[in-house]
Amino acid sequence: MSGRVRTSDPELQASLNVFTLQFGFNQKETVSLHNHCPMIVACSGNSFSPDSLMFPSLCSTLHLKEKLKALQCHFTWNFEIRDKVDAVHILQTLALRIAHTHYQNQATLRAMQAYLCHLQGQYEDALQSLREAEGILERDHPDNFPRQVLVIYGNFAWIYYHLAHYDLVELYLDKVEKICSSLNSCSPYAAQIPEIHAQKGWSLLAAGFRNGEEAKECFQMALREDKANGEFLAGSAIAAYASWTHSHNSVSWNEAREKLGTIIPEQQKNYEAKVYFAKILKESDRQQAEALLEDVVQNSQDPEVLRHAAKFFQPEFLEKTISILERAILLNSNYHLLHYNLGYCYKIQFCGDKSSRREEILAAATEAFKKAVRKYPAYVFAKLALAEMYGENTPHYQEEIYLNLMSEMPSLSKRCQQAVYLHWGNFLFYKKNSVWEAVQMYKAGFAIPGDYLERQQLKKKLEKVAERFQQSSQTTEAEAIHDFIQETESHSLE
Repeated sequence: MSGRVRTSDPELQASLNVFTLQFGFNQKETVSLHNHCPMIVACSGNSFSPDSLMFPSLCSTLHLKEKLKALQCHFTWNFEIRDKVDAVHILQTLALRIAHTHYQNQATLRAMQAYLCHLQGQYEDALQSLREAEGILERDHPDNFPRQVLVIYGNFAWIYYHLAHYDLVELYLDKVEKICSSLNSCSPYAAQIPEIHAQKGWSLLAAGFRNGEEAKECFQMALREDKANGEFLAGSAIAAYASWTHSHNSVSWNEAREKLGTIIPEQQKNYEAKVYFAKILKESDRQQAEALLEDVVQNSQDPEVLRHAAKFFQPEFLEKTISILERAILLNSNYHLLHYNLGYCYKIQFCGDKSSRREEILAAATEAFKKAVRKYPAYVFAKLALAEMYGENTPHYQEEIYLNLMSEMPSLSKRCQQAVYLHWGNFLFYKKNSVWEAVQMYKAGFAIPGDYLERQQLKKKLEKVAERFQQSSQTTEAEAIHDFIQETESHSLE
């Protein structure tokens, strides 16, 4: 079925098509509006304009989306949610932070949660998150509640719009308009105030540390008007760290070190900031870094913060890493990444162990990866890790996992596709000795756009195979691989 609305009435069909194109509504919106206001769609045509309607209330419905686009909320901020898997992962980490960490940005996290639930089609859950967010703001910010709640009301308006509850859309738009008017804002539906800048900053960080630079700008705007605000200072410091994780230059490192070092004495229970500060200091001041992490491990109740603390000690101190992860699992046994990281520790132990404990360690790693898959069946990297563990004794199980993942390829993210081609290629190369088939898998993975670690590994595999061809006097085959790499990389730069 095409994207157009279908009806058995030819005249109405023509009107629907014109209406959809003229006003930029999608199929769902046009059907919904037709069901609620059939007169609008039926009378639409080339000469139709909303102003020609006799019913102002119906006329205003056509302008709702333009009003909604002017709001400052999660539906108008440009988040880079890459795919459904990305959205589900963010929802999981948000749930952990909401359950285990009590920062001042709890309402913002719930508002972000509502937006992600909307992306999953879970509208009742989205509305419940917004109700909870509104309640938190009423409790924690009684003196400036109107300034704090603008984003929440914006999200309410958008969700009710998607549910075609236009009366409630108008209700929340009116609430926003009254608040903006009281703030003497130039726009009826937006206000340039520090509370909103900070809420956008926290939301960008929740969507991924790749947004660190943009989040940093948001907190900088907030701090221009409220320089001593502890929440804004913490957000600015964490955003600086996030930016450094994606740039790894000395300027970003110095900025993150300075900002994190400034807020920690004032925010002793901000264990997330302490973990990030420890990672910044890992090479320059290991003693201070470990002292910070001892405090985190002893006192934090956030499994995600503990997971980051555990990774600090990996791979030098695997037993300590395992101990921290086990404590985090006791706090939340449903979080798949805890089991995945635990399995990874056992995998490192297994690869370096030559004693009689190898089978015991292998079994522990396999069980941890199996739990990660059970907790989150869509997690491709846990499946790939589990396949490797199976491959030690039962390679046919390993092959079965790869074949299943190959069949799911169209629904996977670009990074996951690259990872599957890499692992399947390795299996063909090392276990099956099918060099040509392996090369085809490496090529297919490398051709997928996206500058991920897996793509770099695929390039190295291709170069290794080309070197092998060169050594065995298969010069033509080696040159063909090098030409493919060069051509693919040149396309990526276009």
